[in-house]
Amino acid sequence: MSNSTLPRRVLGRRLREFREERKMSRTHAARACEMGSQTLWRLETGRSSEIKRVTVNLLCDLYGVVDEDRRMLLWLATESRKDGWWQSFVGGFTPWAELFIGLEAATCSYTTWQSAILPGLLQIPEYRRALWELQGQRVDIDSELGLLAKRQERLADPSFKLKALVNELALHQNVGGKDVMVQQMCHLVEISRLPNVSVRTVPFGAPAHLGLHSKDFVFLEFPEHPNPALTESPVIYIENSAGALYLDKPAEIEMYRAARADIERVALSENDTRSLIEARQKEYGS
Repeated sequence: MSNSTLPRRVLGRRLREFREERKMSRTHAARACEMGSQTLWRLETGRSSEIKRVTVNLLCDLYGVVDEDRRMLLWLATESRKDGWWQSFVGGFTPWAELFIGLEAATCSYTTWQSAILPGLLQIPEYRRALWELQGQRVDIDSELGLLAKRQERLADPSFKLKALVNELALHQNVGGKDVMVQQMCHLVEISRLPNVSVRTVPFGAPAHLGLHSKDFVFLEFPEHPNPALTESPVIYIENSAGALYLDKPAEIEMYRAARADIERVALSENDTRSLIEARQKEYGS
């Protein structure tokens, strides 16, 4: 586990599981350990920025956790206190995205469905800059672009798999002007040729599919750990202008797994997608 976000989530998930095995409410557990229910919720959902070993020990005592599991939880607590590389990009992303950046850094399989805007991992700097200017948000553009470049380094890692499912509408949205879109289409074609990257477009006129109901999402999957208890389950990330939602319940994961499969059912092949992108590149350049 090479960053603080994944250990935080695994620690929180295991603590929640131990609590639920004891059929104990979060309110009761928090009161017994003299902490607020909201504080325990943040700990169990991987959102706590400060995890104390004494807190983990108190919860272990309350839940009757055996020594072997206690040692694992305390190790996770120690790992959770380590900073990730993204900590140097303070101000480069919205507060609710910090958890996502850390999860993205740990994922081995990344699937995104985007209905109107190209996925961040495929954006060129000029495209990204135009989006921020459109939103009118006060951000450090240089820091934001540095963060984007750092995130995109994952594409050079053959063990990282990116599957981008994109509505054709995203190819027609003129973001930043025709010159920018020519460069962006060229970049899409190049990046789609990487062996670990798949870019597929859902064309206008495609049959109805579950992506129409699920809206935009990112499906994150993580490497298997030798200890199954330390393997993090998939996470669904959904973002809008007001904040972000993280889904990880089995029923939620299966719902989005089905949505992913249904979008793939109606999407063009990788080769046909490249042909469509190249056609859009020529149109922008004319």
